[in-house]
Amino acid sequence: MIKQRIGLAILFLLAMCAIMPTTSIAQQSCESLTNLKLQDTIITSATSVLAGPFKLTPIPTLSSETSTDLPAFCRVVGTIKPTQDSDIRFEVWLPASGWNGRFLQMGNAGFAGAILPLFLTRPLANGYAVAATDDGHQGFGTAWAIGHPEKVIDFAYRAVHLTSEKSKEIIKSFYGTAQKYSYFNGCSEGGREALMEAQRYPDDFDGIISGNPGHVWNHLFFSGIWNNRAFQSDPASYLPPAKFALVEKAAVAACDTKDGVEDGIISDPISCDFNASSLLCKGAESDSCLTEAQVTALKKIYSGPQNSRTGERINFGIEPGVETLLTPFSPAPGSPKVPGLADLFFSGMVFENPKWNVQTLNFDESVAFTDKKLGFLNATNPDLSKFKASGGKLLHYHGWRDQGVPPMTSVDYYESVMTDSKGLKNTQNFYRLFMVPGMNHCSGGPGPNSFGNIFAPPPPDAENDIQKSIERWVEKGIAPNKIVATKYTDDDPKKSVVMTRPLCPYPQQARWTGKGSANDAANFTCKDVKVTRKAKR
Repeated sequence: MIKQRIGLAILFLLAMCAIMPTTSIAQQSCESLTNLKLQDTIITSATSVLAGPFKLTPIPTLSSETSTDLPAFCRVVGTIKPTQDSDIRFEVWLPASGWNGRFLQMGNAGFAGAILPLFLTRPLANGYAVAATDDGHQGFGTAWAIGHPEKVIDFAYRAVHLTSEKSKEIIKSFYGTAQKYSYFNGCSEGGREALMEAQRYPDDFDGIISGNPGHVWNHLFFSGIWNNRAFQSDPASYLPPAKFALVEKAAVAACDTKDGVEDGIISDPISCDFNASSLLCKGAESDSCLTEAQVTALKKIYSGPQNSRTGERINFGIEPGVETLLTPFSPAPGSPKVPGLADLFFSGMVFENPKWNVQTLNFDESVAFTDKKLGFLNATNPDLSKFKASGGKLLHYHGWRDQGVPPMTSVDYYESVMTDSKGLKNTQNFYRLFMVPGMNHCSGGPGPNSFGNIFAPPPPDAENDIQKSIERWVEKGIAPNKIVATKYTDDDPKKSVVMTRPLCPYPQQARWTGKGSANDAANFTCKDVKVTRKAKR
């Protein structure tokens, strides 16, 4: 009888084991990860890094930091080769203790070509298992693309997707359990990668943050050359820095107060009715007025590139209030031209000719050729139904003062998704856009521009970090009705706070209540504002 009961007990335990979830295996040592077998992947190193100062390479215009204190972590370096010509390098940093159960993958900038440890340090310090990739090539520029179509595909979307897959396998192997949630955070090129993930690989991430995305990738570079030609095709079109300052001051004066506050920030560029012709010289030319040629050049910049035969828009133009950032497009007559990102794109990716001459670009013919050859670089598909069905959440932001990526490209994409999703309400259930008044490309500018965006210093309040916002949305179902942005003196978090301002989900805009300090976000509310499309300038 006793034996029978023991036998029944054993059968019961075996049955329970069959229906209960499998428990996690023990955590592996960091160094043992070099033995991990992953498809098309080689783990080249897995190193335990002790807590303490971690050496950093300063990044011009972004960070002068040479080191930062980090907790102990496991640094995994690997290479993925999905094709014979692929060389996708990636890193995964795993907290040795205190892992928060989340995986966060960081995006790139420019044409990628390197893994920037700076982007991994903040997430690691906050308990994330964090990863990044070089997008499948090493070094700045586009020479790598010439004769290497598979590398271009790796750059377009494959490297980010495969890094996500391999990183998750490494996480599970190291901790003995999978991550609870997966996130992606990128700005600029990283913003394009973010939208590409939502469109092409809707199951990769639970939450995605896309900032100032260059998602209309091909047409973005037509804008760069269009802007240069506007000021350089005729010597009379040249604008010296003093005149750019004149125009920006006039634009801000014309449109600043539409939000009820005079603060030097244009909050509603869409409705801004500034016209550069108002500065036309009435007598002799001076630094306090514009010539006809200069007005014409500015109007081209505002309107954006167009097909000369059909008038069809190739891309949106820049917004008023950004003019002082345009001086690189208007070098003094006779000064040597410095190759820009547009030159690199066309010489390396499009025409695959390092000796390509930018003067030979024909806007009427080259757009179709570029889109036919490299249309897969664009992340413009409005159909996010699979991403929505998977439970994914997307937070998208763009600075209205972006001089490199036209802000209206983000508004236009959001509205295309809204149309595809059959309305604003349906769209905002899974996707929200936050336009940032006074912010340049990804960070900087006269407006509050710190809210957890990766190129900017962190906000003083962790609750207003955009990463925390998307986590609350994904994990608790609390959608962000506003995100509070901070402006530090000189954009230095070690200095005082100048102002805070709420960022509102488009098409809402922040409006001052008329009471209390206009430098305090608490005195603003998000309101539905009738959007009036601006007239041609």
